[in-house]
Amino acid sequence: MSAPMHETRLRSATREVVIGRQHRFCLIGERINPTGRRIFQDQIRAGDLSAVERDVASQVAGGADVLDVNMGVPLVDEAELLAKVVTMIQGLTDLPLCIDSSVVEALEAGLAAYDGRALVNSITAEDERMEQILPLVKKYDAAVIALPNDVDEIPMEPDKRLALVEKIVRVATTEYGIPIEDIVIDPLAMPIGADVTTGLATLETMRRIRDTYGLNMTCGSSNVSFGMPGRHELNGTFLSMAMTAGLTSAIMDTRTPEVVSAVKATDLLMGHDEWGMAWISRHRAAQAAAT
Repeated sequence: MSAPMHETRLRSATREVVIGRQHRFCLIGERINPTGRRIFQDQIRAGDLSAVERDVASQVAGGADVLDVNMGVPLVDEAELLAKVVTMIQGLTDLPLCIDSSVVEALEAGLAAYDGRALVNSITAEDERMEQILPLVKKYDAAVIALPNDVDEIPMEPDKRLALVEKIVRVATTEYGIPIEDIVIDPLAMPIGADVTTGLATLETMRRIRDTYGLNMTCGSSNVSFGMPGRHELNGTFLSMAMTAGLTSAIMDTRTPEVVSAVKATDLLMGHDEWGMAWISRHRAAQAAAT
């Protein structure tokens, strides 16, 4: 018998987004991130935030429901910068935010600057990481993404991943009072270019998390295709398969219409698009833009 389905609620000052298996798939726009973007980093260090404005606009236009915000720029005060950018983005859009940093001080600064209920990215099953981050999740009434890896390894076997999910859920709920519905698991989508069986292991992990805990899940949608040609086709196909296995959101670049269309088609086929209106509206908008 499957576990009850949980709903994870995120909010901005004026909008709520619900992540859950009975709702349409949640697209978390990933572009507001300096990783691998040298020009972006140079602009940020020079005090130029215009690229952030463009990234917000492009992710919103592509259909993002939530925006992931990462300001890990070398040689800057990340806490000060993240707080500044979070405040700025709230003036540009009413989408809820996912506050993304590996620096504890930056996470707290971003959460303190946010007017709403954020998603925190992220914790692992490492004791130290949970001790650092979960008190902030509780303090700011946030939800949190959790990865089932620890200091020893990123496990490939579903059994090991499920054991770490159990640890995360137990510690977060019993030791820190985090509601189970506010734990969003990243089941670890690994590159199939290194091992074509990793996708099957991830899908099996998703099904078992869904059936055992009813938890919502997310992943970096482009991870699976890293190093392979035809990445958009691979990413879209993987997300469609993952949605049927229980994945309820993904951190992705919503400027990729092939991947977004695959998600929207799967929503329709899974009965999450009443009367197909979102699918129809999307195609009408595309036709209008083409003409």
